[in-house]
Amino acid sequence: MYPSELTEALNVLIDAAQPACIWGEPGIGKSQIVAQVAQATNRRLIDVRAVLLDPVDLRGLPHVNGDGRSHWAIPDFLPRDGKGILFLDELNRAVPLVQNACLQLVLDRRLGEYALPDDWQVIAACNNVDTGVSKMSSALCNRFVHLDLITSLDEWCKWAIKAGIEPAVIAFLRFRSELLHQYERNAKAFPSPRTWEFTSNITAKHPNKSVELAIFEGTIGHGAAVEYAAFLQLFRSLPSIDSILLNPDKANVPINDPASLWAIGAALARRASDQNFRRVLTYLDRMPQEYAVMTVKDAVGRDATLATTSEFTQWAIAHSDVVF
Repeated sequence: MYPSELTEALNVLIDAAQPACIWGEPGIGKSQIVAQVAQATNRRLIDVRAVLLDPVDLRGLPHVNGDGRSHWAIPDFLPRDGKGILFLDELNRAVPLVQNACLQLVLDRRLGEYALPDDWQVIAACNNVDTGVSKMSSALCNRFVHLDLITSLDEWCKWAIKAGIEPAVIAFLRFRSELLHQYERNAKAFPSPRTWEFTSNITAKHPNKSVELAIFEGTIGHGAAVEYAAFLQLFRSLPSIDSILLNPDKANVPINDPASLWAIGAALARRASDQNFRRVLTYLDRMPQEYAVMTVKDAVGRDATLATTSEFTQWAIAHSDVVF
C-alpha cells in the first residue's frame, strides 16, 4: 500500500488495539510514517531499535526485594501511563533471542511483571527479507497484522513540497520518476525517499562543483548522482523565476525540453503567492497542459490559500476537464 493508505490502516489498527508490522525496503519512510501517525493522534512515540537490544534489555534485570524473592527491574523506556505507540523498529534485524522476548509483549501486552498500558499500541517495522535480516519466527509473525509499504512519487512530492525539499530535487524526480527508489543490496548508497531528502539538504548548501558530484554519489549512488548533477546544472542555467514573473506572457517557454519544463514548474510552484499567482498562471497557460496542471497542484499543496483566490477559480473552471 501507498503511504496515505498505510496511514489510514494504522489508524484503524490502533483504534482496534491490533499490533501492526510494516514491511518495506530500506529508506522508504516506514519510521517517518509511524512518527507522523503518533503526532497526528496526539500520542507519545517510544522508538525502540530492536537491533540494538539484548533480551535482558526488554525483560529487565533481576533483583531481590525485602521479601527475599527475586523480581525484575522493568526497563525505564517502557511506558507506564498515558497513551502512545511503542515502535519496534528493524525488528527482523534483531537477534532471535530479542525477537523471542517480544512474543509476550506483542500479543499479551506483558513482559513478565510488566503490563503495557491500555492506551498504548505496538507497531513494528521490518526490512524485506533480502536486506541482511534474520527470519522472523512464525510465532512472532502470527501476532501481527502485516502491511506492505511501497513508494508513490505523487505522494512523496506532496510531502516534499510541504517539507521544503529543494525544487531541483522535486523537478528531477518528476522527470526521472523511476529513481525515487532503486534499492541495490550491495551498494553503499542508492536512491530512496530518505536519501533524496539528504540530497536536498546538500543541494541547499551549494557545494563547490569540485566536490559536488562526489557528495551526491555518496548519497544516492553513482548513476543517479551523474543524472542529478547534470539536471542540476540545467536547473541553474534556466532563466530566473523573477524574469519569468516580470514578463509572463513573453518569457521563453522550452516547449520541446521536458527536463526544463519540470524544472521551471517546480520553481514556480515554490515561488507562487497570492500576489503573483495571476502572473504564474499566465505563464503556465503557455506551457503544455500536463506540466501546468502539476505545477498548480504543487503550488496549492504548498499553500492552500492559493485555492481561495479568484485567479485559481477562473483557472480551475477553464481546466475542469483535467483538474476535477
